[in-house]
Amino acid sequence: MVSQKNTMKILVFASTIDLKYKLGCTPSWWQLLKALHEIGNEVIVVPYLGGAVESLWWRTYENSCKLESVLYNNFLKSQRKVAEPSKTNGFLSPITKNLINLDIKPKIKKQLHDIINNEKDLDFILFMNIPLNHITGIPTEIKQEFGIPCLYYDGDMPTILPKYAVSRGFKFDYYIDSDPSEYDAFFVNSKGVIEDLKEAGAKNVTPLYYAADADLFAPVDVKQTIDVSFYGHGSELREEWMTNMIANPSKRLPDANFSVGGGNFGIDMGNAKLIGPVSYSAFREFCCKSKINLNITRWSHTNVYASATARPFELAAYGACIVSQPYKGIEEWFEIGKEIIVVNSEDEAVETYEWLLSSEEERLKIGERARQRILKEHTYRHRAETIIHLSKLVR
Repeated sequence: MVSQKNTMKILVFASTIDLKYKLGCTPSWWQLLKALHEIGNEVIVVPYLGGAVESLWWRTYENSCKLESVLYNNFLKSQRKVAEPSKTNGFLSPITKNLINLDIKPKIKKQLHDIINNEKDLDFILFMNIPLNHITGIPTEIKQEFGIPCLYYDGDMPTILPKYAVSRGFKFDYYIDSDPSEYDAFFVNSKGVIEDLKEAGAKNVTPLYYAADADLFAPVDVKQTIDVSFYGHGSELREEWMTNMIANPSKRLPDANFSVGGGNFGIDMGNAKLIGPVSYSAFREFCCKSKINLNITRWSHTNVYASATARPFELAAYGACIVSQPYKGIEEWFEIGKEIIVVNSEDEAVETYEWLLSSEEERLKIGERARQRILKEHTYRHRAETIIHLSKLVR
């Protein structure tokens, strides 16, 4: 039974909670918000993009800028890869700057103030992946007027930082004209960017890696009909390792069944079977049907120390036998060789596949150890506890 004195009332201003927009972080937001509820907190959510979506674990306030947010999102989707952040800011400003400063920002400010006055006893506000330069000044005003701590969580590191945004193809840079120092604590999914954020003025910068809800991402007993699988969207910044781990091995191992879900791959995929997008609900079966699950992450994450994505945690929670490309800092989360296998070349990949496909016992051991590591350290309840702990320190 939850002790009343430990219960906190949290207002979460989240990028979106509507899965239909297919933002990669949204399923993770659901799991984190659910975990905050499960450890005994009252969670209230306001979305930045789209409408409010009710659930069993939180209640909502409607988005006061729903129309503007959808229009702005459609505008971003219509743009192609940008040249450089400074030019992007200049290009967007005639179209969006007045909209942001004269319409969106005042509405957000008023709504947050109204919610604070209506709720009366909020313990802190957590901003999750909100464009920082769309709300500059608002956290400072909230802290000064109401004394409520404001925390920020950016799950797009490192690719959202100006020096990475262009190569990743991000169509905006929300750190221009922002003030990270406004926040009492700054959570990030990457340990390697902490110094960058401190230099930008951020305080109490703390790693908050992706994780997995061990109940949602629990293994199911299905016949494993796929030898090697991968799921992802887009090949940019990971072409080399998709070639080394999928395209060429699928040609060298003609008797092995390679299956790739997702799409928008701009490279030759060899003999792999392309199955297209898989729904959120069908993703579990796809992974559990695979004897080997690949983790192939973009170089912007693998080359910046301990920059987490959701996929390895999800696969590990399923008890999957995971094979990954080299990934700086992956040892922060999993023990290489026991909980995850890392290959350093195409030849190593082929040899590893042959070894693992010949030994079901070894695959099961690796997968079970990976799931146990999730249960011990990497569930969203662990992440929720980190947020609550730091929120108490900054109050």
